[in-house]
Amino acid sequence: MHFRKSTYLDVPEIMKIIKEGQEYLRQAGIPQWQNGYPSQEVITLDIERGNSYVLVQDGQIVATTVLEFAGDPNYATIYEGEWLTRGRYGAIHRIAIAKNQKGQGLAARMMDAMEEICKERGVFSLRVDTHEKNQSMQRMLQKTGFQYCGVIFLADGAPRVAFEKVLG
Repeated sequence: MHFRKSTYLDVPEIMKIIKEGQEYLRQAGIPQWQNGYPSQEVITLDIERGNSYVLVQDGQIVATTVLEFAGDPNYATIYEGEWLTRGRYGAIHRIAIAKNQKGQGLAARMMDAMEEICKERGVFSLRVDTHEKNQSMQRMLQKTGFQYCGVIFLADGAPRVAFEKVLG
């Protein structure tokens, strides 16, 4: 299994996994990633910025995510709690696992790989947010050592539950 930066050639496979994720969320009644988000344009921009990653198993892309270090403006203010750290952090976005690969611990493998990237950069905190109804994501975050910190709001005003993990 190999975790690497995405390339433009990966976009069709990434979009297939994203669409599976959108359908999973729709069927679960979770109003996250609906209305065409994230789009191919968003994914292409992630690749252009060097923030998009894929997990490859036996030559197949089985998962995708984004790890960025520029600071997320949506994380500037947190409500009903507080972040565990101040200062630099890695922000995780757009985690998706191929439908036929769910339940095999791939999200945890990606989290481990992202932690290593952070440490290599001298960053010792990871932050992530998700929809309050996305219980499977919240369980995975807590299982991988993330702690609930409070509520943040996206640019469109939608609330999200926010988590952080301090890296040792």
